[in-house]
Amino acid sequence: MTHFPTRSKLTALALLAALVAGGQAAAQARPEGRAAVLQSLLDCKTKSDPTERLACYDAAAGAIDTAEQKGDIVVVDREQAKAARKQAFGLSLPTLDMFNKAEATPEEANRIEDTVERAYRGGDGKWVFELTGGAIWQYYDAADLGRQPKKGSKVEVRKGAVGGYFLSLDGQSGARAKRLR
Repeated sequence: MTHFPTRSKLTALALLAALVAGGQAAAQARPEGRAAVLQSLLDCKTKSDPTERLACYDAAAGAIDTAEQKGDIVVVDREQAKAARKQAFGLSLPTLDMFNKAEATPEEANRIEDTVERAYRGGDGKWVFELTGGAIWQYYDAADLGRQPKKGSKVEVRKGAVGGYFLSLDGQSGARAKRLR
């Protein structure tokens, strides 16, 4: 019967979609929402005509396969995600082999831009910046800033020459910083 190959394909695609979704949650580097290639797969289930639905799933599976091979998406299972989280503990990030296909450009690998959600001085007098992306950074020194940080201030964090980080606020010159979370 021809239903078994179709059912097998649908089962495999559902498993693949679950893995893509799990990888998305594990990476936590994606913007809100689903990856377009995953959404196109999920949109296939709305097709009422079986032939059209199968063609949609075939096209979506091909797109997911291509995206994974090119490194546009990374598919990880739960154990790989668990290992990545364990390696990332403390934010001393060693090479994560499962993400090597998704290599960043030198610009992406060496700096980030974000927006201040909240800024305050910690108990030691050092500025702490909670960013909209969820990261929390702190200046090493308790130096005064030319302009007081506030919600909505633009932040750029870039790698220094010897492994440290510099945080610039609203285009001001950067100061040494460390990531707390």
